[in-house]
Amino acid sequence: MEQQKESKQVDYSAKVIEEAAHPQNVGRMSNADAYGIHRGGCGDTMEIYLQLDGNRIQRAMFMTSGHTPAIAAGSVLTTLVPGLAVEEAIRISAGDLIEALGGLPDTHAHCAELMVNALRQAIANWHARGHTVKHTQAGETVSERR
Repeated sequence: MEQQKESKQVDYSAKVIEEAAHPQNVGRMSNADAYGIHRGGCGDTMEIYLQLDGNRIQRAMFMTSGHTPAIAAGSVLTTLVPGLAVEEAIRISAGDLIEALGGLPDTHAHCAELMVNALRQAIANWHARGHTVKHTQAGETVSERR
């Protein structure tokens, strides 16, 4: 009797497939103002690099050792954060990222969590280097060093 091997196919959204096939903002940034890295129990590593103007993210880049969902998560997150103040960016959740990706299978949802955790680590590292957020009377926020 011949046994057939079942191939386990994962159903990714069109957005995940497109972002993984043509990722944006991949690479390391030599002049980053903030850097975060997060390693998951799955073995994937997510890195994010941020360039800031005051407390506002101007540019973001990422690297990952992961595959399709990890690449897509990094690509999408790095398109979501430019223009945001750090206090806005830190509020992005894995659920927000999964929604922007058009969904992720439950078995790969951790990829969004890893990328968001790397972002939060980058912002924490930026704060640890002495940057604080100051609110002006006009309601604007600016970065200043302690």
